[in-house]
Amino acid sequence: MPLTPLDIHNKEFTRGFRGYDEDEVNEFLDQIIKDYELVIREKKELKEKVEQLNEKLGHFSNIEQTLNKSILVAQETAEEVTGNAKKESKLIIKEAEKNADRIINESLHKSRRISIEVEELRKQAKVFRTRLKMLVEAQLELVENDDWDGLFDTEIDEDAEYTKEKVENNY
Repeated sequence: MPLTPLDIHNKEFTRGFRGYDEDEVNEFLDQIIKDYELVIREKKELKEKVEQLNEKLGHFSNIEQTLNKSILVAQETAEEVTGNAKKESKLIIKEAEKNADRIINESLHKSRRISIEVEELRKQAKVFRTRLKMLVEAQLELVENDDWDGLFDTEIDEDAEYTKEKVENNY
């Protein structure tokens, strides 16, 4: 058990025949008591300081662990987000490629259909032109025919006689 300043103060020495000078021993003991009290006080302060520092160290250790866990979670989340973004971009690209293929196929189909329709219209236009030409030639032939001259003469004579008869009968 360690000595206390009180133990040092109450310590009595036995006296011998020419022993130590009592005043000198008491003075020395008083000095030891003061120094020892100072050492005990410093020890107590240092112990309190060590406890405070240990508390802070524990607190900072907890913070460090929490930060490390947060960093790991953030890294995992970032990797997950990156992975999801890559998957989504691949899906978007595939969808765009499908749409592009569909649009190209539809365009080719429309182009072929329009080409067929244009060709059909060309054929119909040729047929129409040929028929129109034939009709016009037939009409021209009819107009150039000499039968028209006789047709007018006969009709006029018949119309004149019919009108004459009608006039005579009515008046």
